[in-house]
Amino acid sequence: MTSRRFSLFISIVLMMLLAGASAGESVSQAGVAHDVCTFSIVARDSATGELGVAVASRFFAVGSVVPWAKAGVGAVATQAYANTTFGPRGLALLEGGMTAPDVVKALIGEDDKPDRRQLGVVDASGRSASYSGTGCLDWAGSRNGPNYAVQGNILAGEQVVVAMEEAFLRTDGTLAERLYAALLAGEKAGGDARGKQSAAMLVVREGAGYGGYTDRAIDIRVDDHAEPFKELGRLLDLAQVNYSWNDAWTLFTQEKFAEALPYMERAAKLAPDYAEVYYDLAVIRLANGDREGALAAMVRAFELNPKLIDAAVKDDDLSGLHEDEAFLDLVGAAVTGE
Repeated sequence: MTSRRFSLFISIVLMMLLAGASAGESVSQAGVAHDVCTFSIVARDSATGELGVAVASRFFAVGSVVPWAKAGVGAVATQAYANTTFGPRGLALLEGGMTAPDVVKALIGEDDKPDRRQLGVVDASGRSASYSGTGCLDWAGSRNGPNYAVQGNILAGEQVVVAMEEAFLRTDGTLAERLYAALLAGEKAGGDARGKQSAAMLVVREGAGYGGYTDRAIDIRVDDHAEPFKELGRLLDLAQVNYSWNDAWTLFTQEKFAEALPYMERAAKLAPDYAEVYYDLAVIRLANGDREGALAAMVRAFELNPKLIDAAVKDDDLSGLHEDEAFLDLVGAAVTGE
């Protein structure tokens, strides 16, 4: 390639990059390093002990980078030119007895690019800390208090983190609902100055995962979506159902039937059109000696999904109904469509 053609080639490439940036593409596509420019909140529920992180960004799959949490230990958000080792290292330091402010100091003090980092930490006692390096792109900053830390960079302005803080503090409900309210408030206040693309939420509590084997109470991600906040809200509705359902079924398998029932009833209330939830509600009601309630739940389950009949007539957990005349009539009616 001649020098003239090479110069022309470079000029065309630069024009394409600038055009892409002006059309709303991410700053990283326009030649700036791939910073995770975003807004997040790390928080603790003082009543339940839950810990969590919620985050949104004009960045692909922000949930794969920013949020880290461990039940009984703490939560970490690492962003801007994110050092992803801050997540596991921060949790290890918290587990070793450090407070959130000390963890931030330790991580930043050992880092090779502290001016590019942004970090938020909450520990299991509710102490919190945030850090924004001087090299984070404007607007960048944070707010924190007992049980929460809010931080963001390349935001529309300080009003974003202020709105997030206010929403978190004034919202009632579960930790997940309060985290989501903070994200929505941040977006309404201007959010990421470049736009929106992805969002994620992680909430942990000891034994809250499937079967009680992990601490993952809620773990949802929207990696790439035109409306990531709406999509995260849709997933959160399902995740709240699943959270209660997991709690109920874990307690049921431990033969703690009375303790399991309120969680299963809540799951059914949250998901009135979810057949499998009503099926398990029937199982747990029956385990608590409520045959009529179990039959009522099976009626709803079969209405929503007749394919569950085959499982019901063979399920040992429903053996107490297998000789029941009302159950046999229900199965027969469901099969014939009467």
